[in-house]
Amino acid sequence: MKILKIACLMLAVTAFSFNSFAQEGKSMTKIVQTAGRDSLGDFAPEFAHFNDDILFGENWNNQDIDLKTRSMLTVAVLMAQGLTDSSLQYHLQNAKNNGVTKEEIAAMITHVAFYAGWPKAWATFRLAKEVWQDDAPAENAKEKHQQSIMFPIGAPNDAYAQYFVGQSYLAPVSTEQVKIFNVTFEPKCRNNWHIHHAKTGGGQMLIGVGGRGYYQEWGKEPIEIKEGDVIHIPANVKHWHGAAPDSWFSHLAIEIDGEETSNEWLEKVSDEEYGKLK
Repeated sequence: MKILKIACLMLAVTAFSFNSFAQEGKSMTKIVQTAGRDSLGDFAPEFAHFNDDILFGENWNNQDIDLKTRSMLTVAVLMAQGLTDSSLQYHLQNAKNNGVTKEEIAAMITHVAFYAGWPKAWATFRLAKEVWQDDAPAENAKEKHQQSIMFPIGAPNDAYAQYFVGQSYLAPVSTEQVKIFNVTFEPKCRNNWHIHHAKTGGGQMLIGVGGRGYYQEWGKEPIEIKEGDVIHIPANVKHWHGAAPDSWFSHLAIEIDGEETSNEWLEKVSDEEYGKLK
């Protein structure tokens, strides 16, 4: 009831907009990649353009092949070339996010091994085991968390995965008047330090939906978030939020309307910093 009252109050307010998470809501049906520009935008802008706008912007958004099949094809090709580095690990994780099960990836690697080579299969299995480790318990915990909250967990938040440590999920709750999204974090998942810039107004509000999480402003102690808790995030303040180490966590996210608003993503929350939480 506490959450329902807060949600009703929020729906009565008309001075909110949801720029960044509205972008994420749209990205549920379109892949948006910025890794090229983030890493090589200044050094190799043309390569960054090809990577972000052509490879991922056009090719990966082509609807003739579904994302699950496309992910499996990519893993098979990288494995066949012996490219068992971070790129393969990324695409294995992407395959899992796109619905490839542990059984399917194991069968696929085994099949490709007969054509590409046994050593390449061994190397790929080592990476795949890390990506799919404890998969069944994690799915059971995710389902248990879903049953404990009133809003859907939603789809993997892949478009912004580079700004998170661990897996997050995104589900639109309201896309009219006040735009509200439910954001879910698996245990230990957190977003990077970031800032909601605004000339006037701006900022963000979080409402705990279920599980246990944390919010921290730069230079201050972390604040625990539980169901029904409300966090007011001022504009232009460096902060992060995410799940506790031992709990799934969901919160509603609402961005406050303002002038000249933008989001700036910064460095990751280090394992050392995060390890101080309980």
